[in-house]
Amino acid sequence: MSPVLTRLAAIVGTALVLCATPVAAAPAVPDYSTAEAGNPIVDGWYADPDVAIYGDTYWVYPTTSAAYAQQTHLDAFSSKDLVNWTKHEKVLTTASVSWADYAVWAPAPIARNGKYYLYFAANDIQSDSQLGGIGVAVADRPEGPYVDALGHPLIDRFHNGAQPIDQDVFIDDDGQAYMYYGGWGHANVVKLNPDMTSLGTFPDGSTFREITPSPEYVEGSQMFKRNGKYYLMWSEGGWTGPNYSVSYGMADSPTGPFTRLAKVLAQDPAVARGSGHNSVINVPGTDIWYILYHRRPLSETDGNHRQLAYDRMVFNADGTIAPVTMRVRDNFADGNALGWRTYGGSWTVQSGQYRAASSPGGKALLDTNFGDLTQDVDVTVTAGGGDAGLVFRVTAPTVGTDGYRGYYAGITPRGQVILGRADNGWTPLRSAALPVVQGRSYHLRVTAVGPSIRVFVDDLTTPKISVTDATFPTGANGLRVFNTAAAFDNHSVRPPQR
Repeated sequence: MSPVLTRLAAIVGTALVLCATPVAAAPAVPDYSTAEAGNPIVDGWYADPDVAIYGDTYWVYPTTSAAYAQQTHLDAFSSKDLVNWTKHEKVLTTASVSWADYAVWAPAPIARNGKYYLYFAANDIQSDSQLGGIGVAVADRPEGPYVDALGHPLIDRFHNGAQPIDQDVFIDDDGQAYMYYGGWGHANVVKLNPDMTSLGTFPDGSTFREITPSPEYVEGSQMFKRNGKYYLMWSEGGWTGPNYSVSYGMADSPTGPFTRLAKVLAQDPAVARGSGHNSVINVPGTDIWYILYHRRPLSETDGNHRQLAYDRMVFNADGTIAPVTMRVRDNFADGNALGWRTYGGSWTVQSGQYRAASSPGGKALLDTNFGDLTQDVDVTVTAGGGDAGLVFRVTAPTVGTDGYRGYYAGITPRGQVILGRADNGWTPLRSAALPVVQGRSYHLRVTAVGPSIRVFVDDLTTPKISVTDATFPTGANGLRVFNTAAAFDNHSVRPPQR
């Protein structure tokens, strides 16, 4: 071969290699209706979450929800997809803040000047004579460690009646930074200087401007901007009670005035209580928004037993916010079964499925309390000749074949779909012929409206079973196996009209 042809062959060969090299796909935009892999999104008791987006990563900084004396540190969580979360322990501790002893609350993250800032409240001061208030810590990385930037609180007094807690930091398009804060029914806004560690003044010479939006305001200010409008969100009700909630107002200026427009997030007696102290996530480059908040599981009575969750936040055509629906879904894509409690059997998450080994009636339940409902799951019988499917309207669950009160609908390789009720004994209600092949996935749906119960398999328009039974009106939702192994995916439960 001539030198020219040899060189040409080498160039063509290199081009073929380059063309054959896989091109990394762009990360998928997290366009979800809720936390599709299940709420809570992380393990543990946490509250008051705030969020920052640093590069291609979402960062969540919450309060450690425990007794005040135990609130001496802050953890953080990071994710590139809002599904899989990495825990970063003790990004800030009271050991690095000389004046903070306990009650470290409501971290507010923001980046500027090549540094990462974390604003926090500490010591829960009840008067100006006590040491504490709002501080600021700084780090070189989002995961810290953060250290006290001042050696003293940034705000250590009550101004306009506002307890110095629950801060949120916002940088406007013109570069001006603001901090919104306040408990005890009063909200203030202050300007932050470019150094992010000192306070500026307003044109009238004042430093603290009250922007309390309504008599219902309690705490937990949160600011964001969309389409030129400024949105102030806040919490109402008592944080230990079921009626903790989120309301909002809009303005043309970052300093208001803000007038209460509506409550957008509140408890759902079927899903969770005490839903409040929120932040918002706007997926960069999109108009996709989520509300990130804490809530209390229905069966928990300890005020500190709070968990982190998020749901889709939707805007109406006029810019107002539609009421937020707390949805219940889990596709197990995060590799865990947070929020599920098992009663017998062996349950594990593998390859994005919730898998149950064969057992005589093992159950996995969510802490829900639906009456009228539509419940869905993809179920695959993987071994054994028993059955697997959905339980609903469940109360008094225990370990045991029929150790619960409620209904069960399942499929079996014996060639049937079955429906019955349990009350420490089994009462069959109806069955229908259905060819079931091991290893194949079937979409199982149950709808229950009052005493009317219908069971669908794959065909979601014509029920396989329809019965009338009013024995159990409401209860928890979940999964069950009986003498078979099975894999479950894409579980959801909702009121039937949604």
